[in-house]
Amino acid sequence: MLQKIFTAFGLNEAFDKAVPFGSGLINHTWKIKNGNNTFILQRINDQIFKDPGAIAYNIDITASYLRQHYPDYLFVMPVKSIYKEDIFFDEEHGYFRLSPFVENSHTIDVVKEPLEAYEAAAQFGKFTKLLAGFDATQLKITLVDFHNLTLRYQQFEQALLNGNAERIQQSAKLIETIIANKSIAAIFEKIKLNTNFKIRVTHHDTKISNVLFDNNIKGLCVIDLDTLMPGYFISDVGDMLRTYLSPVSEEEKDFSKIEIRNNYFAAIAEGYLGQLKDELSTEEKNHFVYAGKFMIYMQAIRFLTDYINNDIYYGSKYEGHNFVRAGNQLTLLQKLMEKEDKLQQVVTNFNATQTPATAV
Repeated sequence: MLQKIFTAFGLNEAFDKAVPFGSGLINHTWKIKNGNNTFILQRINDQIFKDPGAIAYNIDITASYLRQHYPDYLFVMPVKSIYKEDIFFDEEHGYFRLSPFVENSHTIDVVKEPLEAYEAAAQFGKFTKLLAGFDATQLKITLVDFHNLTLRYQQFEQALLNGNAERIQQSAKLIETIIANKSIAAIFEKIKLNTNFKIRVTHHDTKISNVLFDNNIKGLCVIDLDTLMPGYFISDVGDMLRTYLSPVSEEEKDFSKIEIRNNYFAAIAEGYLGQLKDELSTEEKNHFVYAGKFMIYMQAIRFLTDYINNDIYYGSKYEGHNFVRAGNQLTLLQKLMEKEDKLQQVVTNFNATQTPATAV
């Protein structure tokens, strides 16, 4: 199968080796060696991304803008197929994209030191800054309502009406916590009406593995642009805060291990604001910590909604899996809210002095 796809991209020599690559959960990815060249081949999950052509379109127009205005920026462009397309469709196996592998680069699955958090945040901030002059509304929507907290809360309310009664009863405390923090969703509604919050080119999936690093832990560029869409900065900052701040992931069952690492927050703030400090409005900067609340709260809602609906979206690796994930995220939310004022002060101080952020 891989040889057939490889041939479609004009590389007719038999590949030397193809091995699974990366930790992504949506697309299948291989690292392929072909003579002196190395490539990354991805099969796009069209069950999630219903219109792979929209992904190709977004990447193409973004690349064109960057080539014209910032030709030195490292942007990993897909290899065109023999049919002059960025994505090749095979009726039997689906949609595929081939990209050159950036030599002497690597990705990181788990943030292990503040420098990694800083470099990743700087790369996501730089990417958005370089595209500040690009009309984000030209981008197509590749995942409808992906970060629409209003909709996620409505889906949660619907689950309470129609979901598994036994699971609803079991989840009473988590449900109570979600309802008690409904103001997070209300703030999002206000943001959508506030012209001080600009619609920007937004990555929407800022986990650490979507940044390429060199061997000196220096960020090179962002990758995996399937979720590149118009959006608010809170999506990108929020996802970094959600996934970088705690030493344990959303899968951790021992909630006592969940914490907010102050120095990691300072690193994210310094990296991101170092790039976008002059681009973000004052109101946007004042919602930097809110971005974390926004994403953590939304993910907690999504996990609990899925649990109440019998795990029809995320699935479940063990009984109560999504229940545990929801509890994990609500614990993380509580930890963040306990430090909210002090963390926001880190942002305020950095904006005022332009000096490195300091952990509180």
